[in-house]
Amino acid sequence: MSSPLAHITCSSLSFAWPDGSEVLDDFQLTVGPGRTGLIGVNGAGKSTLLRLIAGELTPTEGHIRIAGEVGYLPQNLVLDTGLRVDAALGIAATRAALHAIEAGDVGEDRFAAVGDDWDVEERARATLDQLGLGHVGLDRTIGEMSGGECVLLRLAALLLARPEVLLLDEPTNNLDLYARERLYSAVDAWSGVLVVVSHDRELLERVDQIADLRDSAVTWYGGNLSAYEEALAVEQDAAERMVRVAEADVHRQKRELADAQVKLARRKRYGQKMQESKREPKIVMGARKRAAQESAGKHRIMHADRLAEAKERLDDAVEAVRDDDEIRIELPHTKVHPGSGVLVLRDLELAYGARVQGSLEVRGPERIALVGRNGAGKTTLLRTLVGELAPVSGEATVQLPTRFLPQRLDVLDDGLSVVENVARFAPEATDNGIRARLARFLFKGARADRLAATLSGGERFRATLAALLLAEPAPRLLMLDEPTNNLDMASVRRLTAALDAYEGALIVASHDVPFLESLGVTRWLLLDGELRDTTAEEVRAGM
Repeated sequence: MSSPLAHITCSSLSFAWPDGSEVLDDFQLTVGPGRTGLIGVNGAGKSTLLRLIAGELTPTEGHIRIAGEVGYLPQNLVLDTGLRVDAALGIAATRAALHAIEAGDVGEDRFAAVGDDWDVEERARATLDQLGLGHVGLDRTIGEMSGGECVLLRLAALLLARPEVLLLDEPTNNLDLYARERLYSAVDAWSGVLVVVSHDRELLERVDQIADLRDSAVTWYGGNLSAYEEALAVEQDAAERMVRVAEADVHRQKRELADAQVKLARRKRYGQKMQESKREPKIVMGARKRAAQESAGKHRIMHADRLAEAKERLDDAVEAVRDDDEIRIELPHTKVHPGSGVLVLRDLELAYGARVQGSLEVRGPERIALVGRNGAGKTTLLRTLVGELAPVSGEATVQLPTRFLPQRLDVLDDGLSVVENVARFAPEATDNGIRARLARFLFKGARADRLAATLSGGERFRATLAALLLAEPAPRLLMLDEPTNNLDMASVRRLTAALDAYEGALIVASHDVPFLESLGVTRWLLLDGELRDTTAEEVRAGM
C-alpha cells in the first residue's frame, strides 16, 4: 500500500458526454504518494476525473497511466441489497474455502482459494471494527445496513484489498460524526496515493496538498484547506488590484485616443484654412496634406493599439478574479402561520424498529433538525411522512403541501433533460417559464437541455431541488435528507441563505451540525430507538 513508485499520470486527456457536453479538454495531471484534496466548483469535472482514473469511463482522447492497484469509492454508492457483507468485502470465496477446510474438505482447490490468507476473517473483523462496524456480522446482508454503514463497508473492502492508489469521492456523505472520525483516522494512516474529492472541511484539513480544478486545468497548492484558502486570498487580492490598475489604464488610453483625435481634427481644419487662403504653393500644401494624413493614420493606429492592449490586459485581470456562480433559490407562497398544524405523529412504529411514543406535533414554521447515528431510521421516518413507506403501526399525518429531497437524489429520470424533468412536476408551466426559473439554479441555455444522466453530483442536486421547488403547489413543509451532500462550499452557503428566507416548516436530517446550526433550528429531535427532544450540545457530545 505504500509503494513510493505508485502514481497517476493523465496526458492530453479529453472527455465529453455522448450529447457533446465537454467536461475535460487537453487535461494534464500527475499525482504521486501523499494525500491530495481535489476541489473545484460543481460541474468542474472532479467526479468524472475520478471515474476516468478508476476505469469506469473511457477518455475521448489522451491517456491515463497508473502505477499500482486502484481502489475507488464512488460518490453515489449503489450496492445490491441482497449481497452479504463478506461478498461486499471481497472475501466470500476465501472464507467459504476456509470453512470447508475446517470442516474436513482438504481438496487442492480449497487450499488454492485460501492461499496465504488464513487470517482473512480476523483481518476483516479488525477492519470493520476500525471503522466502527464491529457490530456488523459477515453473514448479514446489505439491505440490513444504513447508507452510511454501506459507505464504511465499501471503505473497509478497499482497506482489505490494500491498493496503492485510493480514490475517494465525497466519502463523508451520509456519515454521522462518529463514523466521520473513523474515516478521518483511516485517511490519516494512509501512506499510498490518495485523491479525495470532498466539501468536508475537517477531511480537507488532513491532506498534504490541494489540487484546484478549473477550466480543464489543475492549480496546485501545498498544504491543507486552510493553507489553500490563505494562498487563494492573497492571489485574489493581487488579482483585484490588477483589475483596478488595468481599468485605470483603459480609461487613460481612451482619454489619450480622444485627445489625439481632437488634435488631428484641429490640424485638419488648419490645413483646410491654409488651402483656402492659398498662402503656400499648391505643391507644398499637397505635401503637407499627405504628411498630415500619414501622421494622423499612424497616430490613430498607435492609440487604438494601446487601447486594445489595455483592454486585453483588463480581460486577463478580470479572468484571474474568481466569480463562482451560486444557486439563487426563491420559494414563493410557502408561508406557514404560527400555530398552523403541520404534522402529527401518534404511537408511531417504523419499519426497522424506530418508534415515537405517545404523540408529537409540529405547528407553525418550525425548523427541525433530525439527528441520529447511521442506521437510526432518520430516512425511514422521512419516507414514512411522505407516504413512501407504511408505518408498522400508529399514525403519521401531514397537513400541508410537502416536498421531500431524498438522500439518493433519485427523483430525476435519467433519460430526460433537466427541463423535461422539471416539467413533470409542473405540467401547467410554459417551457420559457421553466427555463427562466432554471437559470436561477445555474441551468442556463443549453445546460438546461442536458440529460440528467450526465450531471455531476452537485448539478444533480441543483436539478433535483429545482424539480421539487418549482413544482405546483409550492411546498409549505420542506423535508431534506442530507442536503449538503455533493455540494461545494459556495453552494452550501447559498443553500443556507435560501433556506434562511424560507417561510414554511422545515425538517432537515443531517450529520452536518454546523450547517444545521446555520439554519436557525428551533427544535432538535434525536432518533435513537425512540424520537425525543435534544440540544445541539448533546448532539455534539454524543455523536
